[in-house]
Amino acid sequence: MSDDVRLSAWVHGRVQGVGFRWWTRARALELGLTGFAANKDDGRVHVVARGPRESCERLLELLRGGATPGSVDLVVDDWSGPGDPIEGFTER
Repeated sequence: MSDDVRLSAWVHGRVQGVGFRWWTRARALELGLTGFAANKDDGRVHVVARGPRESCERLLELLRGGATPGSVDLVVDDWSGPGDPIEGFTER
């Protein structure tokens, strides 16, 4: 699909050990996205989502929306072409 994109979002705040990756996976699957949510050693969560731009934009809105587990201070996003397909949406 030509409108597919890849969103890479670095989520800062209290987002580890609070169910954030599980919550992100559930929202991404509801939106029909593939990708992953991974804890990083510095306390951030790295979210990569692949699919239609509108769905990725909605996921980004949800990540910034205040209804996540824990507390999000900042989300830094980066957009690119879809790249290679990703199977499913996993927590790492």
